[in-house]
Amino acid sequence: MVNTVYFTEGTEGLPVGVKERQGREREAVGRAILDAARDLFVAEGYQNVSIRKIADRIEYSPAAIYSYFPSKDDIFFALAEEGFRILAADVPDTREPVADADLLAEVRRRFWGLHQFSRKHPEYFALMFVDRSVPRISRDWERFGFVHEMKARVSELIRRAVDGGAFPSGTDPLAVFGILSAAVVGPAVMHLCNRMAPGDDPDALARDTLEAALTGLRSGSPITFQPGTCEDGAASA
Repeated sequence: MVNTVYFTEGTEGLPVGVKERQGREREAVGRAILDAARDLFVAEGYQNVSIRKIADRIEYSPAAIYSYFPSKDDIFFALAEEGFRILAADVPDTREPVADADLLAEVRRRFWGLHQFSRKHPEYFALMFVDRSVPRISRDWERFGFVHEMKARVSELIRRAVDGGAFPSGTDPLAVFGILSAAVVGPAVMHLCNRMAPGDDPDALARDTLEAALTGLRSGSPITFQPGTCEDGAASA
């Protein structure tokens, strides 16, 4: 799925069976590179991991790694793309109309899906939302246009909820997006970084902060947060 151009190049003129075998082999090596890099990035921090470390993990030479990915940044971008596509799959967008009566429930479902992603795929969540040293996805924005589209669809859903009376008239959908994201990401980061007491339930905390944020927004609690215009859809990516 990711970086297929790297996994299939250099097979011109070969028999079909050989091409397929080489393609599978390159895909397997590419997968091994991404898995090793993801584990190292999460364990040691992006800025502390070199191509050589990744190569040593899978017992390949650094030169072999570069034949798949031009740079460490490209490895991160491949992993970030995977992560966002997994997130999109966890909260599928059916593109089907949502009845006005169901808008608030649908908004809740979308943001709860972000929490579920952090629980099911903590390594991707850590890389995308916690590590401050990773490149920003705006550097390769064409590749991540689907992330901006995801954010735009959720913001449009919130706008419809505002128009339908679920939130006070005039509420900024992007402000709601930011507030609800923070309500979910906060507990996820606390859990991931071991900042919760023994026995604390991260699911309950995330559920309560999300509901508290929704209740406050719906009651007309003043909003001082003013979202910026940057197109970066991920917090740290």
